[in-house]
Amino acid sequence: MLDLAIIGGGPAGLTAGLYATRGGLKNVTMYEMGMPGGQITQSSEIENYPGQLEIVTGMELMQQWPEQCQRFGLKHEMAQVQTVIKNGDIFQLTLGDGNIVEAKSVIIATGSVPKKAGFKGENEFFGRGVSTCATCDGFFYKNKEVVVLGGGDTALEEAVYLSKICSKVYLVHRRDTFRAAPNTIEHVKHTENIELILNSEIDEVYGDAMGVNGVKVKNRNDGTIRDLAVPGIFVFVGRDVLNSTLKQPDGSYLCDLNQNGEVIVDLSMKTSTAGLFAAGDIRIEAPKQVVCAASDGAIAALSVISYLE
Repeated sequence: MLDLAIIGGGPAGLTAGLYATRGGLKNVTMYEMGMPGGQITQSSEIENYPGQLEIVTGMELMQQWPEQCQRFGLKHEMAQVQTVIKNGDIFQLTLGDGNIVEAKSVIIATGSVPKKAGFKGENEFFGRGVSTCATCDGFFYKNKEVVVLGGGDTALEEAVYLSKICSKVYLVHRRDTFRAAPNTIEHVKHTENIELILNSEIDEVYGDAMGVNGVKVKNRNDGTIRDLAVPGIFVFVGRDVLNSTLKQPDGSYLCDLNQNGEVIVDLSMKTSTAGLFAAGDIRIEAPKQVVCAASDGAIAALSVISYLE
């Protein structure tokens, strides 16, 4: 039986494994289908991770994390966890091959993924002008014009954030009203370098080997195309929380979730189910930054140690 099962091998899961094993737990396994590292490995440039002076790719940043974590005894199992149920005080994990693993505690760190908008060039230029993180990539467009796609709180808040870095922000939304807090909408409308392009959608993003050169915006009413010569577009059309592992046979979930499907935790990363902890982008109010996910993993592991003691 495992002392701790960690589901997910991104910054949160890896750091949880490091702190749990270094903290004295002897039987800890991290389940991750692919190579550990998480979504950040897809980023082309990282310059805001503390202590990392050189600008590196996400892959380079995460390269040594697995080796460091495994040095203290963390095991990596390349298997998908289909479901987790709790039987008494013991968790039962059903793996993709049908095998069942038992564990005294579980940290769920499966994260979330940005939803795709579906426009032409979105996949081709992702990480080379198409971004889903203004905090990560906004600085690369200092004093340049960019496009923001979306109409919710996140899109508007990120547009305001980018307006302080970029010379101009085009905010494209498919409707003429926003799904955001009234004060956020007013803030956007009164920011001089944010231009609203409403009732519109992205028709195409185009560029070359160096990255994005422009964005074609289509008016949904009359079909006219506006060509914006910008080097970057930020897409905020929602996120898919990867919480299916927590779904129970009766359709409920192993712990409490909010309306967006994010796991509700306290400051110790405890969920509503004793012995189950959540870390990283799967939890409520996650900042979706590597350093924050790593912090979550450390906190969750320390909480597990206290729980088991």
